[in-house]
Formats: sequence, C-alpha cells, structure tokens
Amino acid sequence: MLHDSVVSCIGATPLVHLRRLFPAEGPQVYAKLEFLNPGGSVKDRAARYVVERGLADGVIGPGTRIVESTSGNFGVALAMTARLYDLRLTLVVDPHITASNLAILRCYGAAIEMVDTPAPSGGFVQARVDRVRDLIAADPSALWINQYANRLIPEAHYQGTAEEILEAFPGPIDYLVLAVSTTGTLNGIAQRLRERHGRLRVVAVDAVGSVVFGGHAQPRRVPGIGSARVPELLDEHLVDRVVHVGDDDAIHGCHELLAREAIFAGGSSGSVVAAIQKLAPELDTSASVVTLLPDRGDRYLGLIYGTDVDGSATAPGARW
Repeated sequence: MLHDSVVSCIGATPLVHLRRLFPAEGPQVYAKLEFLNPGGSVKDRAARYVVERGLADGVIGPGTRIVESTSGNFGVALAMTARLYDLRLTLVVDPHITASNLAILRCYGAAIEMVDTPAPSGGFVQARVDRVRDLIAADPSALWINQYANRLIPEAHYQGTAEEILEAFPGPIDYLVLAVSTTGTLNGIAQRLRERHGRLRVVAVDAVGSVVFGGHAQPRRVPGIGSARVPELLDEHLVDRVVHVGDDDAIHGCHELLAREAIFAGGSSGSVVAAIQKLAPELDTSASVVTLLPDRGDRYLGLIYGTDVDGSATAPGARW
C-alpha cells in the first residue's frame, strides 16, 4: 500500500492470538499490537487525530506553539506529528522519562522543558502541569493539548482502534482488558465495543501506586501505566472491574511475553499480561479476551529487560 506520509501509516495494527502464553484449555486472549505504529505506541493515534482536527478546524495554525506535559509516548507521537506538519512543539517532562524517549524527542526537534522538583502535592505530574500553565499564560500562541482532559482522544479510539478490532474479530468479545493512564484509550474503545457487544465486561489495569481509581499514591518504576492524578476523562461507568499490578509483576509479564510469544513490548503490556493471568482462573474456558499492547520494549532496555544498549546487565530486569 502506498502512503502519503508517515502519519498515514498509523493504525491498521494486527490482532494476534496469544495462544502460547494462554493455552487452549483456558480463555483465549487476542492482543492488538499497537507498538507497531510508526512512532512506537498507541499514542500515535491520538496525536495524529488531535493535530489534524486542530488544523482542519483552524484551532492550530502556522504560528501555533503546541504545549504538552508528557512522560514519554504521547510526547514522541506529538513530536513526530508536529515535525511532519512543521509545527512548534514544547514538551514538559520530568526526570522519570526514559533516556531513550528523551533522546527521541530531541531528535524530532521538540523543545524540552525539564521539571526537576516535584510539586508539594501531586508530585512531578502536578509540577509538569504547573509549568504548562505558566507557558501558556506567557505565550498567546501556545495551545495545551491536555491529554488528561481532551475529548478528541477517546474519539480517536472510538472511530479508529475500536473499529479495527470489530472488523478483525467477527465473534463475540467477552472481556476488554486495557492498561490505563489518562483513560482516553479505554473510554473510546469500551464505548464503541459495548455498542456491538452488550455483554462485554471491561477490566481496567492500573498500577499499584496510581490514584486513578482511588488508590494511594506511591513511587512507581514502570512508566506508561497509572497516574498521580485523576484524569478528567475518567468515566468509571465504563469500567466493570479494576486490577492493580505492581512493578515486579509488570516486568515479569514483559519477560513472559517475550519468552513465550517473541513479542518485545513495554511495561504497560507486561501489566496487562499479568492482569489477565490473575483473571484467567475465574473466567469461563470459552471466554474471549481482547487487549492492547501499547508500546514496544526497546525504550525500556535497562529498566525492564536488564540490558543496556552495550549488552551489559542492569537491574531490575536482569533477575528475570
């Protein structure tokens, strides 16, 4: 297929039967490989949709300076999209961003604002948001995307990701199991799939230490899942159950996914694997489970896989 640009390659990701990790005598699990998007994550869909809608509606123009707070993947997706459309982009990050993601953002030409000190309440997430507010107050051309509250993000998944799942999976879907952070992905997919499959059960996978579903904030090592603030997009009516997964289980899930399925994915993917393994004994053996693997593993080499780019072992993944 001939594409007009790199962003037109976003989407149409495959849905893979994880039959080696989840054998035939239990519920059958199907994973949409979102890390195969050109920017490396499911966030490509939202970044493209928000920017292109903004350009079409006149909200974004040649002089606009896009501003966003990010811990990694959404920033990379915005940087790729902004580079293509020759838009100015400033990203506010904190020290928890992976070195590889930070390097990628700089390669795309994004301006980086590093927040070094956590806010008295809300930690680094609140400190990033406070810095974004300062930037947009000082620059009339600045536009805050605000992935925690932007209603275009679930719309992107309602119209795109969910439709692809329905096209690829003709039979009934019993469970949708998704990792959450801003909850935009879950909202859009769950809403659309429920329109087709009325008995669908939606399971949100959150991190231990995240406050999205009322948990107590505590330090987390694995990025890409959970949040230190409750997203404005959160719609708890769409969620039937929440499963919390700790860092060690998420890392172990990544290693099992790699060892059994040869799928090299990031921490949120390991979290959904761990969550489904917890759920599996409770589910009917004929149940069908759909999930997303949101990003790829090469950006988490030292953090999750215990290997630096030179091949030397590091912690914590080395022990797996």
